[in-house]
Amino acid sequence: MAPRSSAHVVHRRAAVWPSLISVMDRYLGSQLTPPFLFGVGAFSSIILAIGSLFELVRLVTDAGLSVWVALQIFLLQIPGFMVYSFPMSVLLATMLSFSRLSADGELTALRSCGVSVVRLLIPVVLLSFLVSMLTFAFNEAIVPAANWQARSLLRVSLNQEAPQFKDRDIIYQQYGDIVTEDNRTVQGLVRSFYARRFNGQQMEDVTVIDFSQGRVQQILVAESAVWLPQENVWQFRLGTTYLVAADGNYRSILRFEQQNLQLPRSPLDLAQETRGTEEMNISELSRYIALVQQTGNTKEVTRLEVRLQQKYALPFICMVFALIGSPLGMRPQRASTAVGFGLSVLIIFGYYLLLFISGALGQVGFLPTVAAAWLPNAVCTGIGLFLLSRVT
Repeated sequence: MAPRSSAHVVHRRAAVWPSLISVMDRYLGSQLTPPFLFGVGAFSSIILAIGSLFELVRLVTDAGLSVWVALQIFLLQIPGFMVYSFPMSVLLATMLSFSRLSADGELTALRSCGVSVVRLLIPVVLLSFLVSMLTFAFNEAIVPAANWQARSLLRVSLNQEAPQFKDRDIIYQQYGDIVTEDNRTVQGLVRSFYARRFNGQQMEDVTVIDFSQGRVQQILVAESAVWLPQENVWQFRLGTTYLVAADGNYRSILRFEQQNLQLPRSPLDLAQETRGTEEMNISELSRYIALVQQTGNTKEVTRLEVRLQQKYALPFICMVFALIGSPLGMRPQRASTAVGFGLSVLIIFGYYLLLFISGALGQVGFLPTVAAAWLPNAVCTGIGLFLLSRVT
């Protein structure tokens, strides 16, 4: 027997994929796509009008913002609002599509041929999973950079003098191992760094307190301090070092014009980071959480960890809404586009209300951060499974 050509093998392999996707799957996909695209356009327009357009028009008329700049900011804000429309559009698409199929008797015909409700949901779940991945990609690769650029452009256009760094009261507390007087090693505050002002290049009016032996060892006060990246040290200028004895008295006072110390770069990173959580992707937010953890600000760390978990959880609400919208659309009564649109708004409002409440409970420590972020998804999944059980 002659060996098959490579072109013939490739053709056979390519022909397998259409066979894996049945006619019913392709038909359901074609029914879901138009209302989904309609929902993206409609919901995005509404959210943009409420969340951005009215404020930009006010800035153009009252604050003298250029129309061209306002248009640029508006375009930069579109991706951030689109990701909110994706879950709503999935919900609307599943409700309207299955409602039409039910009203036209197509669902009855399919089920009479032995097609179960679970089988009908397979293409819906796959499509909603793709939308979830699209939402995740938007949130990671596009939205943070676009939000940051929009805020920076607005600040520059309005001649706002707020610097892109924290310009005063830089407080950094370093935690680590402390050797006590009885030679035990415990975790505690090692060093406290405070700068009254920061001009973007150097810290001014700096105080550093050393607690590395379980008590105040020394106090350094300097007029300024700069980070030297080549030497990986802080250079303090025009200052005084106070060495503290065990009884709390000064045992020596040393004045200096310039002194280099190997301290963490973290105070500089903390001062230079002014972006909000919506302007950072998961990797950037994780690094910032690690930085804030070193300061000992547990309340802020908890808030940031909740937001980090929400960045993972939010995209998957698309799949959850598909699970809710499908059984709602399978009900015998026919839902118009207006009714489906309104019901989608109510459901999404309930979800974000639950998201706000659970997030607040997570930030105050009533719920673990992971539970606070994923609880709305879990509750909505339970609702979807309950609705699905009523139509199976």
